[in-house]
Amino acid sequence: MSEIAIERAAAEPMVLTAVTHLQNREVDDAIDLFAEDFRYIDRGIGLEFTSKERLAEFFRKTRELFPDSCLHIDSILTSADHTVAEWTLQTTVTESFYAGLTRELQIVLHGVSVMRTKNGKITDWSDYYDGPTSRRIALAAHFTDWDGF
Repeated sequence: MSEIAIERAAAEPMVLTAVTHLQNREVDDAIDLFAEDFRYIDRGIGLEFTSKERLAEFFRKTRELFPDSCLHIDSILTSADHTVAEWTLQTTVTESFYAGLTRELQIVLHGVSVMRTKNGKITDWSDYYDGPTSRRIALAAHFTDWDGF
């Protein structure tokens, strides 16, 4: 078997394993699948992480703010060291509403993740989705440095 075929065979299960760990709130197990030198970009809310500690905090905060979220992988394509996963995320968001009231919104969000692996570890992961539709402003605000404003 060629080196490329071996890498391709390893990439898809690794990505699915990472998603499964995150769904099961096993953040440390998911983080262990990332290389020491990696980059994770959430393009929907404009965040980038290169620190495992910070990425773990991001994953935990995501679960805290969206405890009932459920991610379904709709399709997955692997080519050499890249994997592309099309997914649907469902969650419920409680928002402030008129005159101090709140309302619950059911969010169904479609997106794509593009991942790259090398030597059995995830080196790049980018999520693409509609940021405003996701209602993840509070999550983004938690990781935004406001000192410059």
